Amino acid sequence: MKVTYLGHASLHIEFEGTHIIVDPFISGNSLASAIDINDLKADYILVTHAHQDHILDVETIAKNTGATIVSNYEIAMHYGGKDFKVFAMNHGGTYKTDTFSAKYVNAIHTSAFPDGSYGGQPGGFVLTANGKSIYIAGDTALTYDMKLIPLQTKLDLAILPIGDTFTMGIDDAILASDFVECDRVLGYHYDSFPPIKIDQAEAKQKFTDRHKELLLLEIGKSLTV
Repeated sequence: MKVTYLGHASLHIEFEGTHIIVDPFISGNSLASAIDINDLKADYILVTHAHQDHILDVETIAKNTGATIVSNYEIAMHYGGKDFKVFAMNHGGTYKTDTFSAKYVNAIHTSAFPDGSYGGQPGGFVLTANGKSIYIAGDTALTYDMKLIPLQTKLDLAILPIGDTFTMGIDDAILASDFVECDRVLGYHYDSFPPIKIDQAEAKQKFTDRHKELLLLEIGKSLTV
C-alpha cells in the first residue's frame, strides 16, 4: 500500500489500482495549497467523523470521482440524502470489497457537522489489503479499546493524531503504539492550526527513545507499507 499525506488528517491510500481518500480537508488548509482536490483519484472515501476539518472536501471529491462514502450510519445517511453513493456502518462492523476490508473501531472524540447537526459517534478504521494492515485512528484520545486491535490484527503501520489539545499528544501516542503493538507510526493532525503545533524534532526523539519510529511526512509525500 502506498500512503500519501495530504495534510492535517487527510490521506490518499493506493493499492492494486484502488484509491481511498481518508477525511479530506484540503482546500481549507493553507499548508496543503499545492494539492489540487480536482486531481485526486478516489474509489472510496473513508470518514472518521463529521467535523469540518475532516469532511470539507468530501462532496467535491465524491462528485468528481463517483466514490463511495464509507462512514458511520449518521454520516452515511447525511450524504446518502444528497444522492451520493454511501455505505453505512457502525463500531465493530467491517466494510469488505474484493481488494480490501475496513473495520470501524472506537475513538473517543465528538462528532457534529458544521451546522451543529449530529454526526454519529466518531471512530477509526483498521484497513487491510494485500496482507498488510493499517490502523487509522481518526481524532481520538488514548483509549484502552486500542488494546483490542492486536488481538485480531497484526498492524504494519499505525496512523495516530499527535497534535494534542483536540486529540492525543505525543506522550499518549507513544502509549497508543504500545496498545496497538505497532512501533512504526505515521503522525497526523498536527501543525495545521496554532493549538496543535508541535516540536517535530522533540516528538521524533521521544519515539526514538522508546525504540519506535515516528514518521512525519511532508504534505504530498508518501510511504509504502
